[in-house]
Amino acid sequence: MPLQKRGGYGTMLIIPVKDGENIDRALKRFKRKFDRTGTMRQLRSRQAFSKPSVVRRKQIQKAQYIQGLRDAEEI
Repeated sequence: MPLQKRGGYGTMLIIPVKDGENIDRALKRFKRKFDRTGTMRQLRSRQAFSKPSVVRRKQIQKAQYIQGLRDAEEI
């Protein structure tokens, strides 16, 4: 199966660098764009199999935690 059909691994990130632009600034833009793709998160999650019940339980716990933070913020 081609890589592009499995979630977009085949696409390259293109960061246009303007004349005279600092390389650190371009690198920062690249890192931000790379983080938004979620590639590293997906690779880490694929290293080990998680049962669907465990994944669901983690999602529920995360939602409860975030809801608790929002409730505490309202008070």
